[in-house]
Amino acid sequence: MTPYRKIKRNYSKQFFSDRRRGISGAPLLLALLALACVIGAMLAFGYVFRGEVEARVNEFMGTPRPKPTLLANEYAQRGFASFRDGKLEQAVSDFDLAVSQRPRDIGYLYEFGIILLESGNDQRAAEMGNRAIEAAEADARGYALMARALMWSDPAAAIPFAVSGLERKPDFAPLHAALAIAYTNIGRYAEGLQSGIRATELDPLDSFAFRAYSIPLIYTGRSSEAIAALEKAVAISPKLTAPYFELAAQYRKENYQEMAVGIYRRILELEPASAKAYLRICQTYAEIGEFLEGTRFCETATEIDETYAPAWQYLGQLQYNRRNYESALESLENCVANGSTAVECYYIRGLAYYFLGECSTAWDVLLEAFLYTNQQSIIDIINTGLGDIRANCPGFESAQLPTAIPPTPIPPTPIGGI
Repeated sequence: MTPYRKIKRNYSKQFFSDRRRGISGAPLLLALLALACVIGAMLAFGYVFRGEVEARVNEFMGTPRPKPTLLANEYAQRGFASFRDGKLEQAVSDFDLAVSQRPRDIGYLYEFGIILLESGNDQRAAEMGNRAIEAAEADARGYALMARALMWSDPAAAIPFAVSGLERKPDFAPLHAALAIAYTNIGRYAEGLQSGIRATELDPLDSFAFRAYSIPLIYTGRSSEAIAALEKAVAISPKLTAPYFELAAQYRKENYQEMAVGIYRRILELEPASAKAYLRICQTYAEIGEFLEGTRFCETATEIDETYAPAWQYLGQLQYNRRNYESALESLENCVANGSTAVECYYIRGLAYYFLGECSTAWDVLLEAFLYTNQQSIIDIINTGLGDIRANCPGFESAQLPTAIPPTPIPPTPIGGI
């Protein structure tokens, strides 16, 4: 039998000691600090990478992540590259963003204005010109923009801007180039020629200088020299389509239609969806009597751009000439619906209504056509149509032929067409 062992207790010590088991005071403090650091690191990580996490979640949910904003010079560099490649829409977009960041930077304003001019937006280019003059009154570039923006629509107003620019920088080629066109448009051909020559001498690598020089050459009958100038312009800027259109127009004028079609096809290599190029091919084929072939290209132009009134106009003319009056009416109605004031969209439409037996509508449309022309040959055609209605339509026997209202002069079509 195992003897009972009695537990001895020291009554001089407390049974429950105040000594802490396991972790002493100092180690516990270190543990709490470590935990705080971990939590802080997690919070910092979440703050720093919150945007990335949200972007990934949005991408997963189908929302693309926003593109980072570039600096003004980065947008400008990208715009330059697009302009050199002939991508004018992208160039305009990039420079718009660059100018929004640097609204008083004369360099950005000028280059943006040049791109707008090449895009056909003369009104906004003039706005950039005004802003450039306000930002740097002593800098010639703002005046050059204003002169170029006005040289076709208001050449008399363009000349003072160009002259003011030359007072600030006499050897600035774009100012002389703008004067070449402005002087020509007000009949001062000798001065236009001299300005064009000077522009090409000052900057033999400026495509616009040679294009400008071609204008007084054209107006003074020096077509071969104009073609040579435009060929240089194309060689300098082979990816800009405007010089090609101008060159092809001169080949057509000299009856080199095959050369012109070749140039238009080159434009389509650069801009496959150019409704204007398809229209020009249509017109060129029609000039040599290939009406069916031409019609096909006009139809393509209207398919590419359903709002392109000139294409509807010429398509309607071709259809009318083939006595396809129903189709001609549809095309010419589209021409008018898209804002055209070309008289062909009125008097040919009126004649088509007459041949389809809609005499009342024909009468009204032919009367309206008087408002859009001052050409005597067209006025004679309109009067002949009204006379036919009086002679052949019941109820119009006693209708009075009106005195034609003097029309508002229609500005000339720029060289190279619309």
